[in-house]
Amino acid sequence: MRLCRYLDSNAPRIGRLEGDTIVPTRLDDMYAVMRGADLTPDGAPVSLGDVTLLAPLRPGKLLGIAKNYADHAAEAGLQVPKEPIIFNKAPTCVCGPNDDTITPRESTKLDYEIELGIVVGKRARYLTKENTRAAIAGYFLANDVSERSFQIERSGGQWDKGKGCETFGPIGPWFVTRDEIKDPQNLDMWLDVNGERRQSGNTKTMIFNCEHLVWYCSQFFVMEPGDIIITGTPPGVALGMKPTPKFLQVGDVVTLGIEGLGQQKQKVVAARK
Repeated sequence: MRLCRYLDSNAPRIGRLEGDTIVPTRLDDMYAVMRGADLTPDGAPVSLGDVTLLAPLRPGKLLGIAKNYADHAAEAGLQVPKEPIIFNKAPTCVCGPNDDTITPRESTKLDYEIELGIVVGKRARYLTKENTRAAIAGYFLANDVSERSFQIERSGGQWDKGKGCETFGPIGPWFVTRDEIKDPQNLDMWLDVNGERRQSGNTKTMIFNCEHLVWYCSQFFVMEPGDIIITGTPPGVALGMKPTPKFLQVGDVVTLGIEGLGQQKQKVVAARK
């Protein structure tokens, strides 16, 4: 099942997708879906192309996983980590799949990262390997927008301020339930900048798979329904380009997609005054 949030008369609604048609529901809370809420239609269907899509989820926690693709680690000349490397993205960075990317003030190295996202479906702490799969509600497409000078040169030993700026977390276009994705470890993924292919990969090159990541995070954090984990990126980020990185500039258009999870499009705009 594919579920989305969209604007209807300037108010957010939740709908179920049937092809390119949105069937409105009575839900006012996406997390209710994870509790088995009724998806009875409520109102006339609308065309997907006629609405503004919002972020399908508003997470309490947004955890990122670094250096989780073997080919990306090789591109950056990095050792494969022995355990998942976790960082936080501020939940306030979450935005819709086609919203503009706002360049932060003093930004000089704006970058992109296509990622598979995981939605936690129930309260999870100290999961066992055997019961982890049942804690996954579904998956989504994400762009882990990053400001590398904030992340690396001004980091103070942590990455959060390079990862959590406004509009640095476009997710969606929809939330896809677990049963629809037969094998999350074999999904093709791509990202273009101004029509130029920058990233092309497959989730099969992930070092730590989705179930391992959910299990691992639950050993350190209490994961609540609707919390999300983004799982790392394949090669092709601007930071890894040699000899000259091609960081994003105002006016650039980023498009990206993952097999079965839809596509996004963002335009880079100048910092707000």
